[in-house]
Amino acid sequence: MKRLLFLLALMVSSILHAQREKAENYVSTYKDLAIEEMQRTGVPASITLAQGILESQYGESDLVKTSNNHFGIKCKTEWTGAKTYHDDDTKKECFRVYPTAEDSYKDHSNFLMTRDWYAFLFKLDPADDTGWAYGLKKAGYATEKDYPQKLLKLINDYQLHQYSLMALGKITNSNTNSTVAKNTKKQRIINLNDIEATVAVNPESIAPKSYIAATEPEEKAEADAVEKKQAVAVTENKKISSYPKTPFTINHTKVIYAEAGTSLLSIANEYNIALSKLFDFNELNEMDILNNDQLIFLEKKLKKGATDLHIVKADETLPDISQTEGVRLESLLEYNKLKKDAKLHEGDKIYLRTITGNTSASAKAIK
Repeated sequence: MKRLLFLLALMVSSILHAQREKAENYVSTYKDLAIEEMQRTGVPASITLAQGILESQYGESDLVKTSNNHFGIKCKTEWTGAKTYHDDDTKKECFRVYPTAEDSYKDHSNFLMTRDWYAFLFKLDPADDTGWAYGLKKAGYATEKDYPQKLLKLINDYQLHQYSLMALGKITNSNTNSTVAKNTKKQRIINLNDIEATVAVNPESIAPKSYIAATEPEEKAEADAVEKKQAVAVTENKKISSYPKTPFTINHTKVIYAEAGTSLLSIANEYNIALSKLFDFNELNEMDILNNDQLIFLEKKLKKGATDLHIVKADETLPDISQTEGVRLESLLEYNKLKKDAKLHEGDKIYLRTITGNTSASAKAIK
């Protein structure tokens, strides 16, 4: 009897080991795609990978092998690409066929982005795995009752949340499955956006909200210098984050303060604004996830500023001033006879409206 139990335990252990190996191989292969898609669309990389593992059976399902369909997406009426047929909820259901896995990952993100019933998901914190898992079930992505629990178990078992944090820039990506890039200096990161982890880091790459303490005495002087630099950054960050959390106005124009990692699509949906208009209002190139904390205007900025001049701060650019003052960038360029990428210097004066007698060729000439 003991021998039988031992053999059963050995068999179960072997199966679990093989399953983990399949999952880890899947994550290693597709994590970069999931990160790229989160940065492009706002769909959490952790959720994408968990769905991919679950729907594709660790990448070994017939749909993946014959159709590169990692997420079990069915044809629907708008699908004009190649098709295949498999038994699912009913017999011989139509499923999409993709040329590559990358096409499958992109279509999965687009599928969620373009359907009204998933729109509420993009208003969630992009790091909210639980909200997304239960939200997908609520929106009807899957019929299984325990679908959210399955996703969350995969996220927990294989530490998939780290890939969402990588996409948000809160921890550093690497060429391995480790949560951050390897380095010879080992340190303890405390309060890394409320997530604690012991990692190998390059101190220069730590976000301003992180605080470090060297574990090796000989590194203390260097760590102190880095910490001092970061303390300045934290102080500046606190000044910026004094903006209200609800919409307010700058130069008579409605605006919000959005944190890094926020999806522009979710902002557009929340305030019922076309995404293209949001790009136009803020003079942004097409993107979705914000890389930095910044002001996002919900209306078109005015051509003239509330005051005559803006005094340039350290490292400020013309686009920065356009957002801070709520004045259209094209107007700033016209008033100051400057190009968009003009190099500004601390203390320079930038006109925010037409000033009688302004014939200067550059901001520096009117200091």
